[in-house]
Amino acid sequence: MRRFILNGRIMTMAPKTKPLYENGYILIEKGKIAAIGDMEELGRTPVKDKETDAIDVEGRLVMPGIIEAHCHMGITEEKKGMEGDDCNENVEPITPYLRAVDAINPMDAAFDDAVRAGITSAMVGPGSSNVVGGQFAFIKTKGRRIDDLIVLAPAAMKIAFGENPKVNFSGQGKMPVTRMAIAGMLREELFKAKKYIDKKKSARESGNNFEEDFKYECWIPVFEGKIPLKAHVHRVDDIFTAIRIAKEYGLKMTLDHCSEGHLIAEELAKEGYPAIVGPDLSSRSKIEVQNVAFKTAGILNDAGLQVAITTDHPVSLIQSLPICAGMCVKSGMPMDAALRAITLHAAQICNVADRVGSLETGKDADIAVFDGNPLEVSTQTYCTLIDGEVVWNA
Repeated sequence: MRRFILNGRIMTMAPKTKPLYENGYILIEKGKIAAIGDMEELGRTPVKDKETDAIDVEGRLVMPGIIEAHCHMGITEEKKGMEGDDCNENVEPITPYLRAVDAINPMDAAFDDAVRAGITSAMVGPGSSNVVGGQFAFIKTKGRRIDDLIVLAPAAMKIAFGENPKVNFSGQGKMPVTRMAIAGMLREELFKAKKYIDKKKSARESGNNFEEDFKYECWIPVFEGKIPLKAHVHRVDDIFTAIRIAKEYGLKMTLDHCSEGHLIAEELAKEGYPAIVGPDLSSRSKIEVQNVAFKTAGILNDAGLQVAITTDHPVSLIQSLPICAGMCVKSGMPMDAALRAITLHAAQICNVADRVGSLETGKDADIAVFDGNPLEVSTQTYCTLIDGEVVWNA
C-alpha cells in the first residue's frame, strides 16, 4: 500500500536538501519515504482506495520521528520492581558479552509512552554499575518481538567510570573501589581483547587453527571501528580518563551524560568525541551530578561538538525527551540545534543516519506529526508512524 501525508508543514532535518516545506506532502511506499515535496508539485490530491491511503494533517508540523540516544526502556521495566530489572549484572565488573536484546521487553509501558510522544527509535542497553556492561542495541519503539525492532545490534559497547562502579563493588568488598581500579581494569580488558584479535588475525592469515573465545569475540566490532565505546561519564576527571583510554587504543567513543562537559567545552571540542547529554530533568541525587544543568547541551553545541539529548529513561521518563530539549533551548541552546539533537544528530551519533533521523527519500518512514512545536510542553502528538505504519493516532 502507498500512503500519503498531505498538507503538512514538513521539517525535514535533512542536511543537504530542502529543510522546510510550508505546505508539503510525503509519499510512503513499502515502509520507506518514496518522495517528498510541495503540495503544488503533487497535482491532484490522492484519493483513498485499496491501494492508497492519505492522511491530511491540515497544516500540522511533520518531522522525523524523535530519537532517544541513550536509555534503558524495556530492560529496566516500569511497574515491575526487581522482577523486571535486568539493567545491571552487578556481581561481575567486566561483562562485555552481554547483549541488551536478550533483556529488552517491548511490552514495557515505556514503549507506548514513547510512541505517544513521537519517539520512534531508541538506543537501549545495560546500565552503569559495571566497568564494562555489555552491548547496546538501536531499536524501533513499536512491536511485540524484539527481533523485529532491531535496527542495529550490537550498536555500542557500554563502559562506565566514576561513582556507580565504585559504589556497587565497594559494597561487595572487591575491585573496583577506586577510579584507578576502574581505569586499570578497563585497560586490562582492552589489552586482552586486542591481543586476542591480533592472534586471531595472525592465525587466519597463516592458515592455522584458532579457538574462538566467546568473551572476546564481542570486542571485534569495537576494535574494527564499527561501533563505539559508550562511556558513562559525569565528572570532568572521568571524562578525561575515558578520552585518555580511548585514544590509547584508537577507539571510537561517545561521552554519555557528560554532565560537567560545559566546564571543559573547548577541550572537548578539540578531542571531537560526540556527547549525549542528560538526564537533566532528574534530581542531583549523587555527588558526581552536582553540576547537572540544561545549559550543558547548548554550551557544547556552541563549542562545535555534535550533541544529542537523553532522558536516560527511567531516570527521567522517556516521554519527556522533547521537553528536555525545550529546556535546553530555554537555557541557551538554539532551537534548530535542539531539534537536531533529538533527530539527525542523535541518528548520526548512533550510526543509523542512513535509515532514520531526517525525512529523505529512501529512509525509513519514521514520522511524527504535532499540532505545534514538540519542544513546548502544551504540544500534542497528532500521529506517529514507524516504517510507514500508523502506531499512534490521537
